[in-house]
Parts: sequence; structure tokens; C-alpha cells
Amino acid sequence: MNGWSKRLTDWPPFARELQGTLSVHAQYILHGNVRDRFLVPPGPISLPLVDVLWEALRPDGYLALVRYDPVTGFSLHAEAEKGAAAHALGSGVLGSAPSMDRLMAQLAAVTQAGSARLALVLDFASRLVVSPAHLSQDEHDLFRYALKLAETATPRLGGPPERQAALFNPLIWLVDGERDLPAWLMASGARVRPIGVPFPGLDERTKAARMLAREFGLVDPPKDSDGARALEAFARQTDGMRTRDLHEIVRLAWDRGMGAVELPDAVRIYKLGIEDNLWRRGELRKRIQEGESWLHDRVKGQRRAVLKTLDILKRAALGLSGAQATSPGTRPRGILFFAGPTGVGKTELAKAVAALVFGEADSFLRFDMSEFAAEHAADRLIGAPPGYVGFEAGGELTSAVRRMPFRVILFDEIEKAHPLVLDKFLQILEDGRLTDGQGMTTYFSECVLVFTSNLGIYREDPETRRKVRTVDETMAQEEVRAIVLETIKEHFTDRLNRPELLNRFGDNIVVFDFISPEVAALIFDAQVDNIIRAVEEQHRVRVELTAQARDALRARCPFSPENGGRGIGNALESAFINPLARELFDRDAVPGSTLRILGVNGGDPVTLRVEAR
Repeated sequence: MNGWSKRLTDWPPFARELQGTLSVHAQYILHGNVRDRFLVPPGPISLPLVDVLWEALRPDGYLALVRYDPVTGFSLHAEAEKGAAAHALGSGVLGSAPSMDRLMAQLAAVTQAGSARLALVLDFASRLVVSPAHLSQDEHDLFRYALKLAETATPRLGGPPERQAALFNPLIWLVDGERDLPAWLMASGARVRPIGVPFPGLDERTKAARMLAREFGLVDPPKDSDGARALEAFARQTDGMRTRDLHEIVRLAWDRGMGAVELPDAVRIYKLGIEDNLWRRGELRKRIQEGESWLHDRVKGQRRAVLKTLDILKRAALGLSGAQATSPGTRPRGILFFAGPTGVGKTELAKAVAALVFGEADSFLRFDMSEFAAEHAADRLIGAPPGYVGFEAGGELTSAVRRMPFRVILFDEIEKAHPLVLDKFLQILEDGRLTDGQGMTTYFSECVLVFTSNLGIYREDPETRRKVRTVDETMAQEEVRAIVLETIKEHFTDRLNRPELLNRFGDNIVVFDFISPEVAALIFDAQVDNIIRAVEEQHRVRVELTAQARDALRARCPFSPENGGRGIGNALESAFINPLARELFDRDAVPGSTLRILGVNGGDPVTLRVEAR
């Protein structure tokens, strides 16, 4: 290996590729993470991308690095020989206002700068055009001219003794995405080279964390020390973030007087903008400890589901969700998949979890996935891409979580969503983040995600094309669970070809049981009491129900295992709520009065025998 090629051995890959191919490429399009800082030896130290480019070019005889951007125009970034840039570009160019005509002229001045080696960085090149697919005439002329320069440019000598090859004076375009410039320029041939600049991996973030450790006096902490563990956790929790973000997080922690062991809190504050961690509040742990009886009372007859849910909530409160993974701190706090018959309490348990954990209704967010059966429906969740209707509005899911990061999010009847919509959940479940149509990253690391499904309860008869029940209340609970779990597995692996999504749910699938007649009686009494309490709270009218009237109501609300608790509620609307509302309205019941219900009369509509006091 030549001496010049060894020089950048430990440098970022994009710098090595650019420096090593200057003899064959006249232009480079660097796209992706171009606004980051990058680690370079010795040390290491971190430098902005343009500084990295200059340090890579300078030893090969390049005399100056010039920058152009659409806001400030031309400026001199660095110069190894005084006056080299001005001599090549001409007087009055550096410091001049941005101009498309002036830019075109200077593209040629750089690429044809005689024997002087220069490089021109076109910074914020994504902002040179309004739309790469619909170029104006001036924009089209610029890129067509740049393409011609790439084909006609000639490399020149003038490097150090160890690198005598003729090298091009490169034009280096810095863009956010590889589609930000015309596709025909990106794919024009060997003279124009696109290079992706990735986000730092775990190794790079770990090196950056160690470099930043001196801010906390933790230079090379012992391997098993608290400092070393804090730095390792810091590197894992910043998955998907830039090296520059790590700098900012350390600066934030330093400004707040936080220690190294508090860096995870600093990461959360930087991501979410929220200092208070609701999951660490003492009252939350107390509510979860005492919440078992409350959840059993709220969701009756589902002991196994409630206990499984409580286990996951306890795990979430301790920060142990996904602890077996490489980056546990980035995953959602909790993931639950509620399966089973309709009307057995799946949605009710999700609401109860929100009330138990966060104590407010606003923390509960529900999406009916039957509304996301079309391929384009994903735009509603994360927002439409640039250039499409609704782009400015953002996504319903991502916007809501950014407003309130601590949430319970219910995705109801997940099997009805389009497969491409389901793909959006892969990144959420694995990495705890999602980038919306506007390029903004939303973090789900403090959320509890709940999915519900009726898979396994019905199947389609191939002859009649009608739905027939696969399981019923006469079957043993273990048999029902086995059928439901097997159907869910078959749906995601065979029908949708999304086994990786099923793997993300893991062992968090909770199968609800059919409601027994005994539990149905308890649900009936609870719903009747809810109606009476609502009347008293909203209208200050007391409703008394005799035992005879309650029994008559019960007879008019027969229990159906197929419809569950929802069927009882629907029957109560006709048999009790409607006639009760009629009595209250027609009698113009005043606050403080009492309606004693003596009986229920049949007919259509149902009427009540009432004694008013």
C-alpha cells in the first residue's frame, strides 16, 4: 500500500473513497449525514464534514478549498497558499452575493484552473432547486453545464512526491438526500460519483462517547466501572443519532450540572424536550403495585390478561423492556398484543392501562386500523412526502407523539391494516423511532403500544364465503388460545409474509378468554351502575332501581358470548338509557329530585314505571 493511501486508514469511509478516487472522478455528490461531525485521528478529534474534506485533500497538493451556498455565495474555507483561490477565481468573487450565472462561471474556473489544485464544495446544494423533478430553465442549465464539465474536465499534476498521478479539481455537492439533485446527474457515469454518508454506528458512537468523557473527568475509565457502563449505555441509547447530537447532549448535561451516570436522562431530554420522566415517579410504581384489583374490577373475567399486562408495565417502569437487545433504551416502554373474541375487554384494558400509568385521558391515543386498509393510508400516520397533498399537516401519529411523548397508543384490529402500513411498525417496535414525511424523527421510547386483533375467532367458509366461528365458549381456554395463536402466526408469516413483525411482538401476545355467564352478570350490574352514576353526576338527579326492575332489565339484556360485554351495553341502550332519558326529559327533572324505577314495560319502545320524588 502506498504511503498516501495509508494516510487516511482510520478516517471516515467517505473521505477515504473521495481521496482515493480523485484520479478518476471529477465530481462527487455526498448525500445523507452531511451535517454531522466526524472522528479523525489522532485522538480522535471530531471535525465538521468540510474540515474533514480539506484535511483529506491538502496533503495531496490542493492549495485551497472554496465553498458556495445559496445564502452567502462564495467564501474561502481554507487555503494552503495565500492568494491561490483569488488567483484562480478572479477578483471580487470571494464574498460576492449568490448568483446562478456567477456559479456557472466559477464551476469552470475551478475545474479548469491551470496547474493549481483547487476544490469547490457546493454546500446546501439541495436548496439550489425547488424540485429536482421539475427544474426551471436556469436550474436545468446549471446541472447540464455541470455534467458537461464533468465529461470535459482534465486531471492535472502538481501533487507531492508520494502521489505523482494527475488528479481532478473536484466539485463536491453536499445534499441531504440522493434524490435532491436531478436523477440524470446522479447516474451520469464514472465522472460523477455519488457517495453516501451514513449515520455513525455503535463503534463510532462509543469512540465519540469516550472522546467526550473528559467533560466528566472520565478519561479511559476502568472497564467495569460505573463510568464505563454509563458511556456504553450512552452510546447504545443514541442509536440513530449523529455524532454532533452526542456533543450537544454532553453540553446539555454539563449545563444542567448532570453527572456521567445521568447521561441517559440527558438523552431523553434532548430527544423529547421533557426533563420529568413519568416512568420514574414514585407514585407510578405505587399505582402499578396497587393496580391489580382496580384492573380486575375494570376488566372483568380476564385474570390472565390483566396479570400479563401488569408484568409488562412493571418491566416498563423499571426500564427493562427489551433489555436482552443491543439497544434496549430506544425501544418502546411496553408492547402488548391483545387477541381474542369481540366485546371481552381488549380496548377497555388498553384504556385502563393509560389511566393507571399516566392518570389522564389525553395520554390515550386510538387508531382504528380498518381506516388504514389502503396502501397510501400510511401517509395519515407519518405524513405525506414532499410535493403531495397534506405534506404541511404532518402525520397524525408522529405529530401526536411529539406533542405528548408519554402515551398509550392503541392500534385497534391491526389485521385490517394494509401490509405496507404494517411495515411502518417495524422500525417503531425495533428502534423506537420513526421519521415522518417532513424528515422529522419521532421517538416512541416512552410509549406503551397496544395492538388488538380478532384473528382466530372467525374464518371464511370457502363455499358460502361467509364468516363462521372457529372457536366458541364451549371449548377449553387452552384450546382457544392455541387456535388463536396459530392463526396469528399463520396470518403474519404466510398471508402477509411479515414474520419479522410477528417476531417484534414476541411473547407479548395476550389471548383474552370468552366471558362466562357469571362474569356477564357482573358486567351488567357494573354498566347499570355506571348509567345511574352518570345521571347523578351530570344532572344531580338520583335514580333508584328496585330489585324487580333490575331483574326485568336483566331479562331484556340476554347475554351472548359471541357479542360479549359490548352486546350487553348495546341492549342497555334500548332497554334502559333511552326510556330513562325520555322520563328525565319529559318530566323536566330538577336537580335534587329522585326517580324510583319500579319496573320495565315491554313493547316498542320500552317504557319504565317510575315514581318521582
